[in-house]
Amino acid sequence: MNSYIPLSVPSFNGNEKKYVSECIETEWVSSAGKYVDLFEKKIANYTKSVYAIACVNGTSALQISLNLAGVKSGDEVIVPALTFVAPVNTIIYNKADPIFMDVDSFYNICSEKTIDFLRKHTFFKNNFTYNKLTKKRISAIIPVHIWGNAAMLDNLFAICKDRNIAIVEDASESLGTVYNSGKFKDNHTGTIGKLGCISFNGNKIITTGGGGMILTNSEDLAQKAKYLTTQAKDDPVNYIHNEVGYNFRLTNIQAALGVGQLEQLENILERKREINLRYSENLNAINGLKISSTPSYASNNNWLNILQIDLKEYHKTPIELMKRLEDKGIQTRPVWYLNHKQKPFINYQSFKIELAEKLLKTSLCLPSSFSLSNSQIDYISNSISN
Repeated sequence: MNSYIPLSVPSFNGNEKKYVSECIETEWVSSAGKYVDLFEKKIANYTKSVYAIACVNGTSALQISLNLAGVKSGDEVIVPALTFVAPVNTIIYNKADPIFMDVDSFYNICSEKTIDFLRKHTFFKNNFTYNKLTKKRISAIIPVHIWGNAAMLDNLFAICKDRNIAIVEDASESLGTVYNSGKFKDNHTGTIGKLGCISFNGNKIITTGGGGMILTNSEDLAQKAKYLTTQAKDDPVNYIHNEVGYNFRLTNIQAALGVGQLEQLENILERKREINLRYSENLNAINGLKISSTPSYASNNNWLNILQIDLKEYHKTPIELMKRLEDKGIQTRPVWYLNHKQKPFINYQSFKIELAEKLLKTSLCLPSSFSLSNSQIDYISNSISN
């Protein structure tokens, strides 16, 4: 096996080139054109969301969504400690403060600890929830559906509704993940909260190169999202702007790529399931190793496969194994360094972060591209076991 095996790269096997070429030929390549509207419509239909608003990336979608959810300067927003840094950054962009929570065994925000925090360490006054320690208003929470695993939201949704805390879902990694039981059965991730956000970065389940999407069932929020992401134009002819807007609109050429990718999503999801199953069959039989399981209450998109290592049994840390695999032409990476320990965020509040610490030390992300062949999976598995 001589070729390098990357962690997660896109595949373009459909109409992507045809649609992009049309944009170039017609010269509709910027933030207007038929493919932007078409991509929004198709994502809304697929996720069964009433509205979808295309953005330049998932981070901008989250930034605008927190704004629309009512997050104000000086507020606090609950977010998991174990996540890519983007949702934490968007809290800061909105001049609010993060409160970091632990995760559960699926790497998602721990609902039980979050509910415990809200019941014991906050108070409700004048229809808002306040932090007993800081006296600041907690206006939102960002559940992140890590690796495409659906976060458990049943009980968390109920208490957030009672406490007037807006749920803004980070579904960046979970397009194609659907709840199959519980309160939100048949709902796609990203459609449970007030707003939800998807990413179409190059490593995601489908890609537009960069790109993101805001999902909402509110016509008012959808209109305001489109307004803010297109420079807040109140009069586009005379260039009148009554609010500060953002240049966050997705381009037509990117949307064309997305339309071509979305046409292949069901095939991608099926192959992702096959990849996860083959990894599990190969590695779960080895002492000290297992592929992280997915929650049974959802049909998960298996975006990225995570190897969990029992250090007492396997005797190699994720970093040691990563270096060994790199020498064999296999790209892997550890999970993200915990955000409550990052330099910009170290002084913000965190609550009972325990399992996230363990998962950081025992987890390794494995190659999971749609194009990954069975022989490559076997080569990776053998390189890990031998």
